[in-house]
Amino acid sequence: MASTNFPSEPDTNPYVSYTLDHHGLVAGMVDELRLVEKIDAMIPQDLEQRNVSVGMAVKAMILIGLGFVQRALYLTPDFFRGKPVGRLLGQGITAEMLNDDVMGRALDAIFAFGVEPFYYLLASGVVKQLGLSGAGGHLDSTSFHVDGDYNSGDESVAEGVVRIRQGYSRDHRPDLNQAVLQLVSENQAGIPLLMAASSGNVNDQAGFLDLIKRHKAQLDGGGLQYLVADSALYAKKTLAELGEMTWVSRVPETFGSATALTQAVAGDLAASGEEMAWRTFCVVEAGVRQRWLVVHSRAARNRAEKTLQRKHLLQGDSEMKAFDRLCRQGFACEADAQSALDAFAKALKLTQVHDGRVIQQALPTKKRRSAENQEPDPVRYAVEGQLASRTDIHTRHLLQKSCFIVATNDTNGTVLSDEQVLEAYRKDQQKVERGFRFLKDPMFLAATLFLKSAKRIMALMAIMTLCLMVYAALEHRIRQSLAQQSKTFPDQKCKPTERPTARWVFQSFIDIHILILPTLAEVVLNLKTKHRALLDLLGDRYVALYANSG
Repeated sequence: MASTNFPSEPDTNPYVSYTLDHHGLVAGMVDELRLVEKIDAMIPQDLEQRNVSVGMAVKAMILIGLGFVQRALYLTPDFFRGKPVGRLLGQGITAEMLNDDVMGRALDAIFAFGVEPFYYLLASGVVKQLGLSGAGGHLDSTSFHVDGDYNSGDESVAEGVVRIRQGYSRDHRPDLNQAVLQLVSENQAGIPLLMAASSGNVNDQAGFLDLIKRHKAQLDGGGLQYLVADSALYAKKTLAELGEMTWVSRVPETFGSATALTQAVAGDLAASGEEMAWRTFCVVEAGVRQRWLVVHSRAARNRAEKTLQRKHLLQGDSEMKAFDRLCRQGFACEADAQSALDAFAKALKLTQVHDGRVIQQALPTKKRRSAENQEPDPVRYAVEGQLASRTDIHTRHLLQKSCFIVATNDTNGTVLSDEQVLEAYRKDQQKVERGFRFLKDPMFLAATLFLKSAKRIMALMAIMTLCLMVYAALEHRIRQSLAQQSKTFPDQKCKPTERPTARWVFQSFIDIHILILPTLAEVVLNLKTKHRALLDLLGDRYVALYANSG
């Protein structure tokens, strides 16, 4: 048999190409924010003993995180092979230098410095540099699955290290170990101002209280006029900890006077016919004087109608079947039957028994008996009647689900009017939620986390938040530059927009390559007019990253 092992021929192709895509935009924003220099100034390190500084390693991790290729840290060299590493990270840096050992030691250095102060110091500088004056901060949390065996059963975990444990999963996977990330984001560009990593079994109420205790000074001194959060913030201890700081929170549906107040005004609010109607009350709850907005939303009503229709249909069908079983049941005496009917009627949630009564039924006998010795036929007792739907209960539930209560301690409206309270709670809060969806995107760096230690998990959560910071900052700069120059960028439908998402801009930069000629000159391929126009708006730093050289 002839051999199939052909002698390899030397690669005589004098050309080399690299994939640039949107990575130049990310590198440009990291450089604009001077993150590498700031990190290297913050964290003590022997730069003479390192080929790659901690700051440069962080930049590399941000490029991976915003690369949308679902790469793990230990595959870092693979990510950078085929990319212009020198252009993105600086001359002298190669893909082989960016290995898992370098990344791991960088994460260790971040943990040793302090994960939360590390992020806060960077974020506070970025917000000032970008001139963001967002008055509101928005607090929320999410969870991330963690693969591997960490410290879930270890009772001797060092102070300040999160426990990787099962807990309430936002992804509906309570069987998996997880860690929790909490963010406070400003409401102008959606940049996280504070981040905190928490154990997997920490609920939002306890987590919010702990974050506020540890970061009260930063919240007070960060220029925020108010803090917005969901109902987990609305707890007596947490509100007391916030002190004089203005806050906005949703009141839990089950909270004492909330149900009664909603029921009292829901009908009138619904009758207004407005898209959103509300009534304002001044109350004292949890020892704090507050302004409550009881809000009826047509959109909430439409959602509630669909949900309640399904739920009540199933519940009503279940009660009908249960009544049918009760009617077929026999009882030895009238009192037992009446007692069963009363108990059944009391337990009903969506229906009521109409014309319910106890009847006597003769039981058939098999033996024929003479008339002179005839005994009364045996009898049993049973229940009969009809089951009718209670439309009043359905209507009451629908009205209650169509309403929600937003509370603030700004009782006089000196910081926020009623309209601004609702705007802050409903629309601005969506920015932090979009940030979490971004972090949990399957194409992101860490849809599921896996590292050697819980300490590195905590440091990686800071890197993930830095990715979100860079993404939000770049999106803000793009939109700001377009608006200032009255320019547009084509959206997904090729229509001009002043507010493209950074992700769409990233996608539009796909297939931009760098060709290295035999003369070592670098030629950028597939750069279109729309790309050049945007780069010109962003500035020389970005233009240079996509420019020919040599």
